[in-house]
Amino acid sequence: MEERKRQRIYRTIMLVVVVSLVTFIVTTVLTYNGSIKYVVSGKNPTGNSVTRKIDALLATVTQLINEKYIGDVNEEELIDGALRGLVESVGDTYTEYYSKSELEDFKASTLGNFVGIGIYMKANLEKNVVEIVEPIENSPAMEAGLKAGDEILKADGVEYKAADLSKLSNSIKGEEGTKVTLTIKREEETFDVEVTRRNVHIKYVESQMLDNNIGYIGISTFDQDCAKDFEEEYNKLNEKEIKSLIIDLRSNGGGVVDEALGVADLICDKDQITLIKVDKDGKEDITKSKTDAKIKMPIIVLTNAGTASSSEILASALKENGKAELVGDKTFGKGVIQDLIYLSNRGSIKSYIC
Repeated sequence: MEERKRQRIYRTIMLVVVVSLVTFIVTTVLTYNGSIKYVVSGKNPTGNSVTRKIDALLATVTQLINEKYIGDVNEEELIDGALRGLVESVGDTYTEYYSKSELEDFKASTLGNFVGIGIYMKANLEKNVVEIVEPIENSPAMEAGLKAGDEILKADGVEYKAADLSKLSNSIKGEEGTKVTLTIKREEETFDVEVTRRNVHIKYVESQMLDNNIGYIGISTFDQDCAKDFEEEYNKLNEKEIKSLIIDLRSNGGGVVDEALGVADLICDKDQITLIKVDKDGKEDITKSKTDAKIKMPIIVLTNAGTASSSEILASALKENGKAELVGDKTFGKGVIQDLIYLSNRGSIKSYIC
């Protein structure tokens, strides 16, 4: 009995220490292209009254769980739950907590390969649903007949709303060969679709030659090596002596900012401003094109309401520097940039940097 009490006290102390360390942690900020910067906070949060209240309440609740709960407690899940609740209480769609396993899934998806069904999704806040932006080419989702605009109401019988986008994404992914049943609403019809998970390779960039020596390059998302792939596709078109170029950013929900800036570097003149970031203190961080322009020809950029985040950065950089004309619908209008902040439990917080 005494030994069990000592173990309980030890678990309580360790959990409180781990949770408290979040406010002091040395964090690793990951820009999605894989470059890593180490950031140490210069502020001491112990003087913050809110932080002290949270620490005290977490300690009290943890002690109550250990003293009163008759079942076994998974300490890792307890920590994940506490951090997730703290982050979600911010009430922002783009600020999320990733557990260790969720972070691994997220990083795998940015490399262009993952096991799932192959769809791009977005949170439709107006309808409070998760909506399919489009299925990935040659994916299980496309083969199952899922379409852009389909609303995903449930996955394996569990209901999901707009705020549950990340949770839904994680529930759809899984082991290769397993199945997931999605409840879909398409216009006025609601029906179930069973889809088999498999390894999905995302093709981010595609090109084709159009009439009148017009080149076309479509970018579906800005993930790892996208700028390199864009340059390769442009070189193929240039060998065919194109005279103008269409860059299609429709339904491109964004991704790695550095990849979008890499494409801008190919088109903008050296030292032209491609991005201005402003942090919460009003401090500006200006990014300029690093090299002389490689692509010098008339350019049209296609946009729609699904053009968001990094796509908007590229579109605006080309427009503001007089390098392209925009054609299409008004873009999404996100206007913020996020990074991953690593925590000591190998989870992370995805939140604004500007």
